[in-house]
Amino acid sequence: MNNQNLSQLQLINKFFQQILKEIDIGVHVIDHEGKTIIYNKKMAEMEGMDYSDVLDKELLDVFSFHKDEASTLLRALTHGEKIINAKQTYFNNKGQEITTINNTFPVSDGGVRIGAMEIARDVTKLEKLIRENMNKKGNTRYTFDSIIGSSEEIKNVIESSKRATRTSSSVLIVGDTGTGKELFAQSIHNGSHRSSKPFISQNCAALPDSLIEGLLFGTKKGAFTGAIERPGLFEQAEGGTLLLDEINSLNPALQAKLLRVLQERMVRRIGDTVDRKVDVRIIATINEDPIDAISDGRLRKDLYYRLSVVSLFIPPLRDRRKDIQDLVRFFIEKYNHLFGMKVQGIDDHVLSVFEQYDWPGNVRELEHVIEGAMNLIVHEEKIGYLHLPIHFRNKPQFKNDDFTPKFPADHLKESSKQIKSLDEYMDEAEKNYLEKVLQRHQYNITQAAKSLCMSRQNLQYRLKKHQIRKEETIERGNIHF
Repeated sequence: MNNQNLSQLQLINKFFQQILKEIDIGVHVIDHEGKTIIYNKKMAEMEGMDYSDVLDKELLDVFSFHKDEASTLLRALTHGEKIINAKQTYFNNKGQEITTINNTFPVSDGGVRIGAMEIARDVTKLEKLIRENMNKKGNTRYTFDSIIGSSEEIKNVIESSKRATRTSSSVLIVGDTGTGKELFAQSIHNGSHRSSKPFISQNCAALPDSLIEGLLFGTKKGAFTGAIERPGLFEQAEGGTLLLDEINSLNPALQAKLLRVLQERMVRRIGDTVDRKVDVRIIATINEDPIDAISDGRLRKDLYYRLSVVSLFIPPLRDRRKDIQDLVRFFIEKYNHLFGMKVQGIDDHVLSVFEQYDWPGNVRELEHVIEGAMNLIVHEEKIGYLHLPIHFRNKPQFKNDDFTPKFPADHLKESSKQIKSLDEYMDEAEKNYLEKVLQRHQYNITQAAKSLCMSRQNLQYRLKKHQIRKEETIERGNIHF
């Protein structure tokens, strides 16, 4: 090798080392003996390791795995297996648990397997949060750490909510549909001394009056035909918190009975003559201005005063637009984890649309839009305007020139009456391609999804969307790659 080639090789090696150092994704490569030969900075950060702990060491001397789970790197090395978007949980040499999403590949030279390489994304924190939420007592999943946003509007509500955890006073949470009222209710419960006791939630609009009364206060056997001896939600929530959602949907008679329970801390089952003492904190929610509800007869004034010892007003998303970017990042990461995807964010045009939209459905609507968009992404790294659900793009405010993306006019060789819309063209192209891929894999959904680098759930959603059925695909036997 001459000096020029040697110099070029050294230069390439420097670039290679710099790339490994700077990229925001973990890289781990082992040789044919299972020893680490490449281990970048991001991987070391993810695994909480020093280079010296890993380089030139056998993988199993450094990391340990669950009995029923083998290392994806060693699977690729031993079996020549290509593994895409696999979640793996393992432990470093300090016993710390790590969870990653891996793309792992065998490396061969002249037909001989010489090693394996892994590209990994860290989901340790997300996995820990999900596990903690699942393990919480009862059905409470949220704490104040779950509330996303840095705007002054939301920070003020969080601060007031945290103060409410110190007492057992009733709380009335006011906010539009989709603002996250139950999230705040659960956070208050989990932050209080009642956190180890039950948290029970009941939507007062979900059941008719005849059923909701028995559900809330309980029934005595024989009180009416079919009645059994059953404690109500007040008794079931003993020592804990009872959330009454949409309290304004209860009829005035039930509101009066509820007021009596709140005042006397005693509950009487339907058909019974015995009062039972209860120790329950009440949190109620309402999705309209309480004053309007009182004026229109949907909320008793005396019940309002009893419930609103602490009043929290959750701002709608249109009043906390600063939080939109944080919420978008959170929902993208959430559905990346659920769908096995690697979406990096949204493009500038979509962000502009989001920041100018009023979000009548609030945070819940934003989450649904993100989830819908990620079901339409194939290989793109960012959510673009055309990935947004069509019902969202068809809203009147997005029909003007300020919102519609611009495309070069010289790309259109025919008049608008002679060509299909872009949505129609993209839908048709996607349907045809999916049919081809399904044919190649004899309509094996799992294999087809793997070859398309998408989740099985994502593929099934698209098949349903395009009404693609196995019989129709087989009949089109003249389709070839």
